[in-house]
Amino acid sequence: MNFTSLRRRFARAAVTGLALTGLLSACGGSGSGDKASSGPVTLPFWGWANGQDAVVKAFNAAHKDIKLKYTKVTDQLTMQKQLTNAVKAGNAPCLVQNTAEYVTTWVSQGALADISQYVSADKDKFNAGSWASAQVQGKSYGVPTSSAPAFTIYRTDVFKKYGLKAPTTWDEFIAAGKVLKKHGIKITNYAGEDPSTLEVLSMQAGAHWYAIDGNSWKVDFQDTGSLKAAGVIQDIVDNDLNSKLSFADYAAVQRNYDNGGTATRQISTWQMAGMVQNFTKSDGKWALSPWPTFQGEAAKTPAGTNQSGGVTLVTKQCTHQQQAAEAALWMSTDTGAVKTMASPTTGNGVMPALADSNAYVAEAISDKLLGTNYEPAKKVVTDSLNTVTSDWVFGPDWTAMFTELQTGWAKVMNKEQKVTDLLAHMQEWTVKDLKSRGISVKG
Repeated sequence: MNFTSLRRRFARAAVTGLALTGLLSACGGSGSGDKASSGPVTLPFWGWANGQDAVVKAFNAAHKDIKLKYTKVTDQLTMQKQLTNAVKAGNAPCLVQNTAEYVTTWVSQGALADISQYVSADKDKFNAGSWASAQVQGKSYGVPTSSAPAFTIYRTDVFKKYGLKAPTTWDEFIAAGKVLKKHGIKITNYAGEDPSTLEVLSMQAGAHWYAIDGNSWKVDFQDTGSLKAAGVIQDIVDNDLNSKLSFADYAAVQRNYDNGGTATRQISTWQMAGMVQNFTKSDGKWALSPWPTFQGEAAKTPAGTNQSGGVTLVTKQCTHQQQAAEAALWMSTDTGAVKTMASPTTGNGVMPALADSNAYVAEAISDKLLGTNYEPAKKVVTDSLNTVTSDWVFGPDWTAMFTELQTGWAKVMNKEQKVTDLLAHMQEWTVKDLKSRGISVKG
């Protein structure tokens, strides 16, 4: 669906009301807290998103006592690797851009500071799901930056040419794919390195790969929802309805969409930024439609397609945690900063995590890309925000698990194994991995 390195999944990362013993092998608190400072403090801030350098400049211009020193990291996966090395070396930055799926992992490694005392009073400024994405056990380890409405974007000219309508269900999606295949067009793209498609369809189908059972983690990659998602993906793969373009060659992927080689994407607003910046032929020929449903089921938008809620995390090694929390809050609530990041031109086209984020829909989608379909698209985005899954939990070994999932996903794309084989492997692997970390697990 979309590439892993910029994933944004908006999902509940909090695990509330449970003892930490056994659930997380080690948890970070607020550390040494703030150290007294007689002058302006400088806070190192690592991130990768377009527009953040402009936000940092605006912050520094507006503040005398706190300054941000911004370092741009290549992408999200690089961030996890560099942060791991920095934490081990004892020189982690104060602020780190990240996404919800990694919060529990970093807390379990003792890398993050509990900043609840500095940010709790601002809770009502954010939508409930986004606020939860920066929490574990009801404690805040960062400030949410974005939410992620999910929908389908499709080529109107291609669909019209072959007498197709925007698919409302996955069955219709597959049927449309079979029609397009006859004309040398793929309905979607599955990058071999990105198994997020399996994750988000499982999420939509009601699966729970991780859950809490008493004081233990429960692992289940083979529940009804996961198998339902596997069936859709397997049908698409078996019938060769998908392109197999890697996002390692980002330009080639964008050209393929622009040239009409692939006719749809399941995405969020932020992924539209790349389309806006790279397309030269198909501007005005795209439209939005709701995320397809499973047959007979009500609309349910996964908190996903590589787009969980963004968060700005505060590290335990930061010696000015209160100032770091204040800076994170400013970047997520200042009107100018939010508009910069919401725009697909100046930022990443991300929807803010604010309670009134609907007001930014117009900023986050492109009239250049959508043309006459721009106004109808606003309702699609707004409606998707109201049907987002809110009960997905990211496990404490998510990073390691996802890496293993990537390996198996590549085999699925190459037809070396079935999706159900991958799920069975992940069940066994994840239980074993958690146990090896000293984490209590059932599964």
